[in-house]
Amino acid sequence: MSGRAVSVHAGKNAPGPRDAAWHLGRAVGLEGATADQARLDLAIHSLRRSAPTLSAGLPLVPWQRAFFAGLLVAVLAGAAIAPRATLSVLMAALTLPFFCVVALRSLALWFATSPPPADSRSSRWTNAADFEWPSYSVLVPLLREAHVVPGLVEALGALDYPEDRLEILFVVEATDPTTRAAVEEAHLAPWMRLVVVPDAAPRTKPKAVNYALAEATGDLVVVYDAEDIPEPDQLRRAACAFAEALATGSKDIGCLQARLNVYNGGSSWLARQFTIEYTALFDCILPTLEALGLPVPLGGTSNHFRRSVLVASGGWDPFNVTEDADLGIRLARGGWRVGVLPSTTWEEAPVRFDIWLRQRTRWLKGWMQTFLVHTREPRRLLSELGPAGFTGFMVLMGGMCLSALVHPWFFVLAAADAASGGLLAAPDTLVGRGIWWLGVFNLAAGYLTGAALGVMAVRRRGRLDMARHVVLMPVYWLLISIAAYRALWQLAVAPHLWEKTEHAARTPGAV
Repeated sequence: MSGRAVSVHAGKNAPGPRDAAWHLGRAVGLEGATADQARLDLAIHSLRRSAPTLSAGLPLVPWQRAFFAGLLVAVLAGAAIAPRATLSVLMAALTLPFFCVVALRSLALWFATSPPPADSRSSRWTNAADFEWPSYSVLVPLLREAHVVPGLVEALGALDYPEDRLEILFVVEATDPTTRAAVEEAHLAPWMRLVVVPDAAPRTKPKAVNYALAEATGDLVVVYDAEDIPEPDQLRRAACAFAEALATGSKDIGCLQARLNVYNGGSSWLARQFTIEYTALFDCILPTLEALGLPVPLGGTSNHFRRSVLVASGGWDPFNVTEDADLGIRLARGGWRVGVLPSTTWEEAPVRFDIWLRQRTRWLKGWMQTFLVHTREPRRLLSELGPAGFTGFMVLMGGMCLSALVHPWFFVLAAADAASGGLLAAPDTLVGRGIWWLGVFNLAAGYLTGAALGVMAVRRRGRLDMARHVVLMPVYWLLISIAAYRALWQLAVAPHLWEKTEHAARTPGAV
């Protein structure tokens, strides 16, 4: 760079976050509000006011209600009048999206067989004497997690980043005095501080981080969860990757998603399945989406943002219970790309079914919300994402939810056919046989590609001992289907309910 300092800073004379929140309060009719009240209003209502069709705070649009009601009536009527014909039509309609899901896994498997590329994005700047490190804000939302605070402070205290450019904000709800007291009693470094979020509905993580964002001062922003252990150099890697992108003209990089993995994968059979799934997703599937230029649904943690892009995109939707995936799609619709950062954040896998079920229900409900929100205006979505991005979104977000809902019915039908003596008997008609065989292929290929991708992913992580546990993947997928139906019910009766994932206290040096 010919001796010039490299920076991704915003303007130094920009108004402070509290001033901006107060001015926004006046703009929305809160002239008498305090800065904190205006900031809370901004955290909850900003996206819903500025882009209502992109907020999960609004119900289904009329055409969606009519479509789903009509579909339900048609299926029930068809099942009563002509069950075999209805089943054939449904199988025909489902074969294409399921085949696309299999194709995506196959592409990820193909990419995974290649050696991982060298991490050249960081090396250019890490030791550059003229590199001006951008200011970094780390947002850490906490709820009823006093017991994890000591280990969390230790993990975040190990982050290797210039202290005068770093701030770590522990974001605690006003209704959670125990966690607040634990943070206040912890030995916080000078660059760590507490942010207390006033109580207001919806009581969700995205509302809390939206509130904290208005107080954060960093030009780069990352979110970590309570159980996270990021690799110490992760912030440096992200800052260097952003600088490299800007220096090479790739100004459309708005976010970097670090790779998530599990430090307690051996705790139970459920934790092992979770580890295989997580490793395949973050080490194989997300990099494939990035390589293909498709929208990348973010994970719930270790998302590194350019603050200006995050604010311009509307921040997090406080009414979406998987605000991360939704924001990833919104970034893509705004023309921003999400890159996968070759750095790992270690997380805790649920070890008990009840904990896992609540977490997976919330994830699936949020993915359903995200799919419904972004399909409110299909032509606009197609225009913003393009044909490839539109197809990728429909396959990933729609196919993920649909497959979880439909999957157990294959076994129900197989059991019914077995009881009638027609198991594995293909239909008589040519079209019927074609649909039947494609359905069988999708089911078999789905298991095979899922298992192969899981084995490949854990092998690349040096955890080949996990590979043999892919034989239980069919059982795990059936549990996901249970969570999917629970999510569908909650979507109807409690769409904004946030079921908290419980975390165990971590012993120091867990990774």
